[in-house]
Amino acid sequence: QVQLVESGGGSVQAGGSLRLSCVASRYTFSRNCMAWFRQAPGKEREGVAIIDTGSGGTYYAASVQGRFTISQDNAKNTGYLQMNSLRPQDTGTYFCAARAGWCYLGPINAADFGSWGQGTQVTVSS
Repeated sequence: QVQLVESGGGSVQAGGSLRLSCVASRYTFSRNCMAWFRQAPGKEREGVAIIDTGSGGTYYAASVQGRFTISQDNAKNTGYLQMNSLRPQDTGTYFCAARAGWCYLGPINAADFGSWGQGTQVTVSS
């Protein structure tokens, strides 16, 4: 069973930055697919970024394109989400998710992922 543990959330003012981390265990990090999702109260879970951990290919939702960067460190079995120019609408609980095998670098669907972290809270104040 894959285990994912997120960290790095917090409270920042609009325009600030945060870097989220996702440590994976029992998982071959270099040959799989990892994504970050977020969920605000009363809203559906939204996929914001995805990375093919084999090729390094990435895809971003339009809402974060140019502000967020997803990356990985295969040696540490860790994925990252660097979030810059944060906005109040970025507030929510952020989850990392992983799946084995193919990685579709397009609109991100939560149903494609079977392994999830517990989430880390990000709050952006205006």
